[in-house]
Amino acid sequence: MNRLVLIGNGFDLAHGLKTSYADFIHWYKAHRVEMLGEEHSNISKEPLCTIELPKQQALSTYVSNIFWANHDLTHEDLFDYIVQNTTELNISISPLFERILIGVDSKTWGGIEQDYYDLLKEYAFRDPNVNQGQPSIKALNQQLRYLQEKLVEYLQEVNKQEITKNTNIWSEIYAPIKTEDIAVSGKKQWIEHIDYWLNAGRKDLPLRKEQFGIIPDGYLDDVNSYKENPTSSFIGDYPLLLRLPHRVMLLDFNYTNTCNLYNNHITEHVQIHGNIDDPQSIIFGYGDELDDKFKELKAHKNNACLSHVKSIRYLEASNYRQMLSFIESEPFQVLIMGHSCGNSDRTLLNTIFEHPNCVSIKPYYYITDKKKNTDNYIELVQHISRNFNDMKLMRDRVVNKTQCEPLVED
Repeated sequence: MNRLVLIGNGFDLAHGLKTSYADFIHWYKAHRVEMLGEEHSNISKEPLCTIELPKQQALSTYVSNIFWANHDLTHEDLFDYIVQNTTELNISISPLFERILIGVDSKTWGGIEQDYYDLLKEYAFRDPNVNQGQPSIKALNQQLRYLQEKLVEYLQEVNKQEITKNTNIWSEIYAPIKTEDIAVSGKKQWIEHIDYWLNAGRKDLPLRKEQFGIIPDGYLDDVNSYKENPTSSFIGDYPLLLRLPHRVMLLDFNYTNTCNLYNNHITEHVQIHGNIDDPQSIIFGYGDELDDKFKELKAHKNNACLSHVKSIRYLEASNYRQMLSFIESEPFQVLIMGHSCGNSDRTLLNTIFEHPNCVSIKPYYYITDKKKNTDNYIELVQHISRNFNDMKLMRDRVVNKTQCEPLVED
């Protein structure tokens, strides 16, 4: 039995990296003001936001004068002031960026991708008779590509930060599987896994002990004791060495290098959406083929409608096939670490969650308020449920909250 660990943005945040949606937008605002501070003409154009000073005055001078008069003003504050100052400036904000700016601090990365997808559907299915002068799909894709370029620029800075391995997270990734976490429909595969390692050669179990960093010799004695009398000699769950996963894959949805801290010689690491060190590999877009409108979108004659569909972009690399080969190979448990399981990855997550080999889905939740003892377990499960067509299967495979825990403790 294998283990597939889904790594999302919450994983980076748990290591102190400022990689949230809000962090990026706050950076972009400050970055945009820096661009204005270097603009020696009266207009600054880019796909998200064009700013023009009707007077023949350099924007750099205009920005400097505001800072000179307001010493405590931050770059981000100045951006907000500028885009609202329509009396002195001509401001043109793209529809995508306009949506992005709404509720910045409460949105996730899936929120950006949802904003893009909603606009894409709106543009694709509007009345062609009123198309003249309206925003185009080509322009929308240009805006998303520009946003991706800026995201790469931002994350390359963030990626320079030194971080350390979290020993608790490491322990959970390589922890033995618990019988109580296995779905009722997966018990047969679980017993087969136990029997396989129970009958493994004498050299195999000690080797697994070393691979997973288990030092005490007593664990091997537990296996021998259980083998002699499996019905009564071992109280509780199966012996630890028998419950270790066969293979571990970190399916990394992030672009950063954080997961490198958790690789060892038995780990397979797949960055399904690319890596920040190779900007050309980055996949940023939408991945919900279960959406009612997607079939119509796919039938649209304009190929630009599919330019940023993740399931198509997966064909540019071997990462998807590597993941597919892993889940096809034998039964597996899913651990969710920092991934919101939102609709923007629904096609891929549905493939994993409803796969016949999936026997357990264990989410690690986030504590929202320690004093009030609140967390996001239910919210996370709600997101997970949307990746299922079979709700009965979902209730069997998702591990109960009483058996789950936070990704990190404050």
